Amino acid sequence: MAAPMVRGLVRAAAYSRCPAAAYHARPLGLSPVSRPLGPDSPGRKRFAAAGSASGVEAASLWPGPGELRSLVRHQADWQPPLHALCASIQAAGTERRQRQRHRQKLIAANMAKMPKMVEEWRREKREAKVKQREEKARRDRLLAEARERFGYSIDPRNVKFQDMVKELEKEEKKKQKLIKRRKNVEAGAGASEAVTAAATP
Repeated sequence: MAAPMVRGLVRAAAYSRCPAAAYHARPLGLSPVSRPLGPDSPGRKRFAAAGSASGVEAASLWPGPGELRSLVRHQADWQPPLHALCASIQAAGTERRQRQRHRQKLIAANMAKMPKMVEEWRREKREAKVKQREEKARRDRLLAEARERFGYSIDPRNVKFQDMVKELEKEEKKKQKLIKRRKNVEAGAGASEAVTAAATP
């Protein structure tokens, strides 16, 4: 007794999962007589199966002038002639080869620049390391000087340390200016001696 009920429930569940209509209604507004006889129309199929015994006039199977014009337009749009297809394929191939040549030239130019770029990168890395070492040495020197001046280790973020660094930088700038002036004076004196030596016979 339970088995038929289970079978019925299983069938109902299967139909509910994939419903299928057994009846397909004809679209509204189009009767079979007024529908144009396209390539898949029933009239053509009947004529193909039974010939003149099907009752379909053979003249009605040929496309009319309007349908013929639309077919020609469709064929021109979607089915270009062979020479146009060949020309478009050839143009696409030419463009692809040109892009590939351009890419190969770019790669060759970049590869030619590569050793110089690598050398520049290495030089920059060396300069950065040297600068980092110099900065560390300067910081250590400043910390040692601060320890010597204040008598104890001081934090680099301390205000006293910052003031001391500013004073040392001012002194360093003054020294640099004096050295520059001396060089200019010596260069001027050397040039004047050369002029006087050239003037005297």
